[in-house]
Amino acid sequence: MLDPRQFIGQPIEDLDTPSLLLDWPASQKNIRYLAEYFSDRPCRLRPHVKNHKCTTLARKQLQAGNCVGFTCAKVSEAEVMAAAGFDDLLIANQIVGKAKVARLVAIARQCNIAVAVDHVDQVDELSAAATANGVTIGVLVEVDIGMGRCGVAPGPPAVDLARLVTAAPGLDYRGLQAFEGHLIYINDLDERSRLTHESMTKAVETKTLIEADGIPSPTISGGSSATYMVSGVMDGVTELQAGTYPTMDWRYHEMVPEFEIAMTILVRVISRRPGEAVVDIGVKGAGGEFGEPLVAGYPDIEVPFFKSEEHLLLRNAPDAWRIGEPLHLISSHACTTCNLHRNLFVHEAGKVVDVWPIEAAGRLS
Repeated sequence: MLDPRQFIGQPIEDLDTPSLLLDWPASQKNIRYLAEYFSDRPCRLRPHVKNHKCTTLARKQLQAGNCVGFTCAKVSEAEVMAAAGFDDLLIANQIVGKAKVARLVAIARQCNIAVAVDHVDQVDELSAAATANGVTIGVLVEVDIGMGRCGVAPGPPAVDLARLVTAAPGLDYRGLQAFEGHLIYINDLDERSRLTHESMTKAVETKTLIEADGIPSPTISGGSSATYMVSGVMDGVTELQAGTYPTMDWRYHEMVPEFEIAMTILVRVISRRPGEAVVDIGVKGAGGEFGEPLVAGYPDIEVPFFKSEEHLLLRNAPDAWRIGEPLHLISSHACTTCNLHRNLFVHEAGKVVDVWPIEAAGRLS
């Protein structure tokens, strides 16, 4: 197996393929933009590391400022982040089951950790484990503001659950989680903004009800890279869980063009025929949940289907492309793409300047 660091200083086209690339100047610009956007606003960033899963890139986000900690999707991601020394983590998910809760307890011994709940049974299990092991686990009550996935109904049901969490030993009630994920892919900005404000208002009003019940509820955590300009400026919303902004896939870029596409995948042409080419990547190397990959610099290329494991057929391929031609693909979903790779090749001015391991890639539990 090749040592990936041997490519530092070399042209990116010399990399083996497929390789996941990060244009560092573009990524830095994105990171600085969002950190500065919140420099004079009450809301703070809690970036979602499920996007890139890379502790080095997370540290760059932290260093940019206005970042209170990080969001994880899985216990396994939080384990990686805690081991790397990050001390304020939120798992934006419901953690259940004896084995997983035991791992959560171990993380709570290392750092400040919080999780989401939406049911009394989760509260009981977490409380029992925390008290048995002498740790404190932070809790956000997740409110369903329209996505229809996890979350308790806003209003009185959320108040009742917050009351239960507050009374549960070993748990520290910290507020609410609310995610407007059902709205983030609305291309029209005005419509996305209007609906996002309506949905997040349900969480803000629920926070008011909980505090009227005598329970301090300092946090509302949620939002995304596509709704930062709405959720992130609403009174009561304190944390933005934006994930994709340091990397940017093409689908998100359609909605927030102020961020640059920083992540691409280097691939090579392995087969040719008139008007068509095949490159050495398939669904095992690029996330395609929101559409087929694009070929950077070639807007007329068509991808008729994206189902093969190791191949990608491209139509309208230029006659000048040769076997071995290096190309840059832009995926439609950065999060799953990063989950499929183990290293991020960081480049500037066409050369590899560093290689960052993606330590939390492939961690599903």
